[in-house]
Amino acid sequence: MHRILKFTSFCFALLLLSCNEESKTLHTVRDKNQEKPNIVLIMTDDQGWGDLSINGNTNLSTPNIDSLALNGASFENFYVQPVCSPTRAEFLTGRHYTRLGVYATSAGGERLNLEETTIAEILKKEGYRTAAYGKWHNGMQPPYHPNARGFDDFYGFTSGHWGNYFSPMLEHNGRIVKGKGFLTDDLTDKGLNFITKHNNEPFFLYLPFNTPHSPMQVPDEYWNRFKDSSLAKKYKGTEIEELNFTKAALAMVENIDYNVGRIQQRLKELDLEENTIVIYMSDNGPNSWRWNGGMRGKKGSPDEGGVRTPFFIQWKKTIPAGMKIKEIASAIDILPTLRSLTNSDMETKKPLDGKSLTPLLFKRKGHWEPRLVYNRWGKNTTVRSQKYRLDHEDRLYDIENDRAQQVDISDQFPKIRDSLRTAKTNWLDETLPISGNVDDRSFTLGHPDFEYTHLPARDGIPHGHIKRSNHFPNDTFFTNWKSEKDSITWDVNVLSDGKFEVDLYYTLAEENNNVAVQLINGQSMLVTRITEAHDPPLEGMKNDRYPRGESYIKKFKRKRLGKIFLKKGKRAMILKAPRVPGNSAMDVRLLNFRRIE
Repeated sequence: MHRILKFTSFCFALLLLSCNEESKTLHTVRDKNQEKPNIVLIMTDDQGWGDLSINGNTNLSTPNIDSLALNGASFENFYVQPVCSPTRAEFLTGRHYTRLGVYATSAGGERLNLEETTIAEILKKEGYRTAAYGKWHNGMQPPYHPNARGFDDFYGFTSGHWGNYFSPMLEHNGRIVKGKGFLTDDLTDKGLNFITKHNNEPFFLYLPFNTPHSPMQVPDEYWNRFKDSSLAKKYKGTEIEELNFTKAALAMVENIDYNVGRIQQRLKELDLEENTIVIYMSDNGPNSWRWNGGMRGKKGSPDEGGVRTPFFIQWKKTIPAGMKIKEIASAIDILPTLRSLTNSDMETKKPLDGKSLTPLLFKRKGHWEPRLVYNRWGKNTTVRSQKYRLDHEDRLYDIENDRAQQVDISDQFPKIRDSLRTAKTNWLDETLPISGNVDDRSFTLGHPDFEYTHLPARDGIPHGHIKRSNHFPNDTFFTNWKSEKDSITWDVNVLSDGKFEVDLYYTLAEENNNVAVQLINGQSMLVTRITEAHDPPLEGMKNDRYPRGESYIKKFKRKRLGKIFLKKGKRAMILKAPRVPGNSAMDVRLLNFRRIE
């Protein structure tokens, strides 16, 4: 009996010691949170899980990115959505994108509903300075614009992709500007300046890089490392791997690695490393068939290869270095995790779907329950448990032993298949809007708190002979304007009465000069003429390392159309050419409205 009591006392002492150790860990985190840790979140565009040397790809070298995993935690089973805008919406809100009004990647379907709370809004209320530099892809016109979603400073583009990565037309807080040099380098420059400027106050820097999304443009320094090389790691599926596309993508990732190194160096120089959380991730799987650890699927697919991405989180001397976390996690977990790490008690307007990953980061035993992760694009939905994935055709795979999804084990485990199928059905019933993808949201114009509103060709509707420059709407322009009966319309909702200065970004051949332009919105109208021809060639192809599928671009010229008074309300914005003296009117890239009263 004495031995039993002694053993029981020993076990109780161990339990107390364990609790004390956990308490110390929690106390350490709270101490750091009281200092308000800075946050740098880097999101790449179309980079696969396999596009890193730390994940076994010997085709390239990514030492700076790899070091984030070596000096922090690596989530081995981290999932995002199959395409760009849904993932970004989930990261921003901690909620399933199917709840958020996001159903497409262009023409308004990428917009994040206004009733949602973003991580930037939370951190801003906690005293953080906030900035986003890069690709936004969750809404262009305020109040969908990043400046209206919690970001003090925005530089980049809000569309789904961009047509030129070398000194392109961009925007800075709504004002149209010209970039400087290679875009990923330029975005990093802005990030470095932001870190330096705010090094004595808490900051949140979101760097959604534009690469390795097409067009496949990258400086010679990086391309020359790959153009004549042979690839040791190649895609093994039945689909064809386009080797030059792969080489360009890997060259772009090495450029990303260079820029990650620049961020790390600046944090070191300013003695900020130990008080800065650095996160690295991608928004979906690879944008081509290339080596990706043998997983099935790529961008657009809800299978492993389309949704499993790297996720590294470093917080030196707080998060243990070299951790490899096996538990499944998702983009919806980022907001609650950052809210925990910053000790924020701000509530979101709507309940979160994600959960804080801090129990995994700090090894709090007994604080983690089994869960499911859902992936969907189009009409294809898959469900991932810790061990299994049920695909969109209800085939069951043991992912722990069959990451390539080659052996359907549905017949062996019908109860597991049926339980996951039921979970999928219930999730769709709960999160998908009853109206499906019917979108009755007009494009907003003239928000009283913001100076600029853009109406790009992407969001317009052509009438008559007018055509888009490409069937992918992002970054397109309207062309083939042949008749006075042709027009372009935008479905707009003017949010507040006001007077606006309107600029048109156009091209026009010399023989078509002196075309009349008319802009109409309800009873408001302005009329002018374009008297300066501007007819640059299409460009982009000379910098492309692989032929693009998206639109080529032009250098568009700004024309001040004049001033117009707009009344609050929903109605069409109509652009007409009542006089076409030649065989065509102008090509149209963008209307820019600046509130002046």
